[in-house]
Order: sequence, then C-alpha cells, then structure tokens
Amino acid sequence: MSGAEAGTVHRVLGRIGRGCAAHPRRVLGAWLLLVVAVVLAVVAYGRPVDNEVGLPGSDAQTARDLVHAHGVGDDGAGGQVVVHVGTGRLDESARQAALTEAVAAIAAVDHVVVVTPPATGQGTLSADGRTGYLTVELDVPAREVDRSLAAEVDAAATPLRAHGVRTSLGGALAAAADRGDSRLSELIGLVAAAVVLVLAFGGLVAAGLPILTALLTLTCAVGAVGLAGHITGVPGVASTLATMIGLGVGIDYALFVITRHRELLARGVPVPEAVARSMAGSGSAVVFAGGTVVIALGGLAVAGVPILTTLAWSTGVAVVVAVAGAVTLLPALLALLGARVDALRLTRAPATDGTTGWARRADRVTRRPWRYAMAATALLGLLAAPALSLRLGQTDAGDAAPGSAGRTSYDLLAAGLGPGVNGPLTVVVVLDPPATGADDPRLATARTDLSALPGVASVAPARPSPDGAIATLRVIPTTGPGDPATAALVETVRDTPVAGTTAHVGGVVATKADLAGRVGERMWYVIAVVVVLSTVLLYLAFGAPVVAVKAAVMNLVSIGAAYGALTTVFAWGWGATLIGLDGPVPVESYVPMMLFALLFGLSMDYEVFLLTAVQEAWRRTGDNRASVRAGLAATGRVITSAAFIMVVVFAGFLLHSDPVIKMFGLGMAVAIAVDATVVRGLLVPAVMALLGPANWWHPGRSPAIVPTAGTPSPVTVTVPHDRERHASPQ
Repeated sequence: MSGAEAGTVHRVLGRIGRGCAAHPRRVLGAWLLLVVAVVLAVVAYGRPVDNEVGLPGSDAQTARDLVHAHGVGDDGAGGQVVVHVGTGRLDESARQAALTEAVAAIAAVDHVVVVTPPATGQGTLSADGRTGYLTVELDVPAREVDRSLAAEVDAAATPLRAHGVRTSLGGALAAAADRGDSRLSELIGLVAAAVVLVLAFGGLVAAGLPILTALLTLTCAVGAVGLAGHITGVPGVASTLATMIGLGVGIDYALFVITRHRELLARGVPVPEAVARSMAGSGSAVVFAGGTVVIALGGLAVAGVPILTTLAWSTGVAVVVAVAGAVTLLPALLALLGARVDALRLTRAPATDGTTGWARRADRVTRRPWRYAMAATALLGLLAAPALSLRLGQTDAGDAAPGSAGRTSYDLLAAGLGPGVNGPLTVVVVLDPPATGADDPRLATARTDLSALPGVASVAPARPSPDGAIATLRVIPTTGPGDPATAALVETVRDTPVAGTTAHVGGVVATKADLAGRVGERMWYVIAVVVVLSTVLLYLAFGAPVVAVKAAVMNLVSIGAAYGALTTVFAWGWGATLIGLDGPVPVESYVPMMLFALLFGLSMDYEVFLLTAVQEAWRRTGDNRASVRAGLAATGRVITSAAFIMVVVFAGFLLHSDPVIKMFGLGMAVAIAVDATVVRGLLVPAVMALLGPANWWHPGRSPAIVPTAGTPSPVTVTVPHDRERHASPQ
C-alpha cells in the first residue's frame, strides 16, 4: 500500500481504538449480546453436518444427478446396523425371531422409513451366516442425522444383543454416533497457551485477556459456521478447522496488541492514548495479517472443489471475527482495565533490550550468514525430502479410531463379506430406448459385463428407474474403499462399454477418486495464485520486490516441511501409534491444498512482523546488517511466543479421533514450529544479511510506509561492534 493508504489505515484504526476506549461498556455489551444470540441460535436450531462430497463436472456427480433426476434415489440418508455372531448363524430360528423384533423396533423410531433385514440373496448376509447388516433408510438427509437418532436406533437393536448378537451402527448412523468432539483438544491448547502467555507477560490479567477475547470471538465464529449448515452443506471438519485456526490467531493477534499497549503504558502514555496508538500500529498489522490469511484462502476458489471452498470460507469467517475482536473488543477491555492490565504479576517481565538471547542470536547469524543459510537450507531440505514420495489417497472407516462405531462395523463387514462391501460403486447405465421392465435383456447383459471385470467381487441385479431411462447396479469391489485398486476399478468401469453404452460411476469412492484427480490437476494453479497474490501484497506493503519474492520463497520451504511430516507419519506410519492410529493412513487428497493456503497465510503474519521491524531499523540507520539484527532482536521473543501458542493449539488436535483432523493438526504444528525457528530465526536473517541493500531496492520510487507497531515498540538494541542504536519514540 502507498504511504498515504497506510496512513489512512492507521488513522481509521486509531479512531476505532479511541472510540472503543471512550465507550468500553457499550462495546463489551454489544459483543456479549452477539455471543449470547449465537449460542441461543445454535441451541435452538443445532449445527447440522453434511459430509457428502459433491464435485460438479465430474463423472461421479453426473451419476448422482442421473439417479435423482430419474427417481431412483431419494433425499434421505442411509444407515446400517451390522450384526455378527461368534458361533452359529444369524438365520437360525431363535435369532430370526430376535431379528424380526429388532426390525420392528427400529422401524418405529422417528425418521426411519424402511428397515431391511440381512438376506443371502441380497448380498447382506455372509456365506457362513455369521455376519450381515440391516439396511436402515431414513427420511432426513445425512446432515440431519444426529447422535440422538443414532442412539435411538442402537437402543432399538437391544433384542439382538439379548440373544448374543453383536451389533454396531454403520453408514450415516455410525458417522453421527462417532461425530468428533474437539473440547479436549481445545482445553489442552488453552492451558498451554495460558502458560506461554504468563511467561510472556509475567501477569495473570494480561495473560488472560488474549484467551478471553479468543473464546468470545471463537464462539461467534464457530456458531455462525454451524448455523450455516442449515443453508448449505458444511462438513464436520469445517467447524473443527475453524476452531483450530480461530483459537490460534485469536490469541496471537491479541498478544501482539497487548504487547504494544503495555509498552506504551510503561513509557507513561495515558490509557486512552495508548489504546488508540496500539490500534493505529499493532491493529494495522493485525488487519494486514488477517487479510493475508483470508486472501490465501481465497486462492482456493480456482480449484473448483466445493469442499475446499467450504473449508476456505468457514475458516475465513473465524479469522475475520478474530480480527474484529482484536480491533474492537480488545481495546474496550484494555480501556476498562487501565493500569490494572499489569495486575496479579507472577514473574518479572522478560528483558526487551539488546542483551536478550534473540539479540545475541541475531548477531551470530548476521556475522556468519553463509554458514547459517546453508545449515538452515540443509535442515529444511531434510525435513521436506519425504514429501517427494507423498501420494494422495482417501481415508475410510477402516482408518477410524479402534472401538468407534464406524471402525467396528467396517472391520466386521470386511471380515464377513469382504472389504469391498464397505465401499460399493453405484454404476449408472443410460438406456435408449428406455427399458420396459426389470426383465429387459440389457439389464442382465450389464450385470454380466460388470461381473466379468477384474477387481469386481459381485454385482447386484440391475434396478431400472421408474421411467426406464436409466438403470443402477451396485458393484462390490474385491478391495476396500481406501485401496488404490478400488479407485483404479472406477476408471476401468468408465472405460468399459456396459450393455453397449457408457457407464457412469458414482458413490463415495468414485467421488473421492474424482476429487483426488481434480486436486492433482488444480494444485499448481492454486499455488501460483496464492504465491502471486501474497507477493503482490508484500510488495505493495514494503515497496521492495526482493523482500516480497524472498518472503514468498521462505513461506514455501516451511510448507515443504509440513508435507514431509505428513508423509512420514501418515503415509509411512512412523510414530502413527503415538497419535492414536494403528498404522499408515492415506493422506486425504484435499488436505495438502488446504494446508498450503492456510500455512502460506499464517506464515506471512510472522514475516510481516519481522520485516516491519527490519525496515523500520533500515530507515533509521541505512545499515542492512544492523537493521536485520535489530529487527530479529526486537521481534524474536514475541514471534516465538505467538508461534508456540499456535503450535500447542494445533498439536492438541492430534487427540481428535478423525485422521483428517490429525493431519491438519500435525501439518500446521510442524510448519509453524519450523517457520518461527529455522526459517524466521535463521534462514530469513541470514539471506537478508547476504542480500545487503538489495533487500530494499525499489523501482523508481520510495519504499512505502508500513505499520511499524505490529511488532513490539522500538526498543534500545545493543548490537555488538556497532554503535548503540536508539529508536525514536513514536
């Protein structure tokens, strides 16, 4: 942005801060009313979840649209009650009576339309008669199937358990019963963040403010995302990811503002003026940092993948609300507290002068930049190397936590009826002219053609639509839904003429296979868009193209380390048992792309804070190496504290039962840890020291003025072998 634009932003945020400080009770009251309204709305209307993945333009979507257009399918969800006996058969007379009783009880549950018991001819009972499943058709979509409905169906199966039959929910019912609870992860993150904040601020009141603002803003954001499920499909991972990001950035943004505010108070600035100046400086940096995250997420729009678009806007909502809280709610709280922000001190505040460890590290790095640049590059290369073998796949219920309903039903069905029963393919054949009935010879031919394909275990009889225009066939593969061979079978079916016509393949497995293909095709477009947009933003902010390009490259290397960690832990299975997995798990196809956008935006936050301090010192001194040392010394402690908070918040989600949430938690925790230590602490200052004045070269105009208070306020920095440089007060 130009100097004038930056000045305008400073003035606007300064006025906002001053206004919030002048009417703090009104601002706090408005936020509390908003929180209460959102909570009451969630309690009254719930937060529906829809984990079905749509992919416009794909063959799987074509199959799905044909099924619904011709009245073969319905809008209700499908569930199962898996049944198993250790000895004997399920179709013995005594157990048949229990099955009949259970079918009647389940059918009496609200929203249950039809219950079909297991039968050999339908492929729902194993050959030995020990394993099968009841098909439960519901009159509500999957996103409205909640835990209470799943519990009612499970309770209705009690007659079976009374006769020694083991039962487990499957399908949409299992998904509802296993719906993840992230409260433990959030609690761990909050406790760890509180410890870091106490160490950073030295007092309980100052440490509690970031947590309070983060909790209030997070409640609004996650509640809004959940309520949006009534309007559009919102997968369960969306709210969890919004919680993860909202909690991290909410605490971080407040940390930067409070750090600046306390330093101004320590210099004798009155409370209202300190609030206004904190907003004009740190508030501007927070708005810019939040904007970079939102813009990076916006880059996902070019992917053309609805689930990524949903995850992007839901996470973006959490970031926007966190920024709003940092520039309105937090100033009001700071004004109400006044000088009491430093009350309840437990420790002495850490030193902020040139004697800090970060100042000494800055001196070492800038004195021997080649050594540190090469060492950091080698380490980052080692961390990212496993990513070269990263292969995208799809998780299934077999990857769920042992003991969960989804995992139990998956294992029982795989052992009794074969792994493919957990991931059936829906093959749709278009008939021209339309079939005249179920005895149309083309239907038998279609079944025969499909049965002859390698990798097919069985094919159920074709089911023509009421108008005869299409027919659907349920194909059971010989391999499980997450097996690459099953995805290959999808393409084989599509490439093979069935009953003399082209077959469309739908279902969860086919949709995820198409999703993986779409992500693979669009990945580089997303990377290019995000990198270019972020580089342009940095150029507009700092007026230095070299710095902008360097920042983009630095962000890429930390993301490479995250991909390496995903490959090592999930694809290779190293240490998988330590995070609650049985072994290797496929990396879900959309995870790397979503991680890229998130991490590029979050890493840019720390880059902005560091570069702001370095550029400020450069303008005062004109000495590049001294400026790099001063910038790193001034920002090292606060960036490290902020990054550590994010790391522990993200790492806490490794306790979540969903493997995909674990992937996001591990990837972001590793990337932020590497970014704040190896990249910002070693590689960036070393490279900037090597580039010298070229860092601040700009084509034909003065560098733009940027917010300088997003970092701690300028402090006296002792630089060995250089004269002591003092920052002038603002």
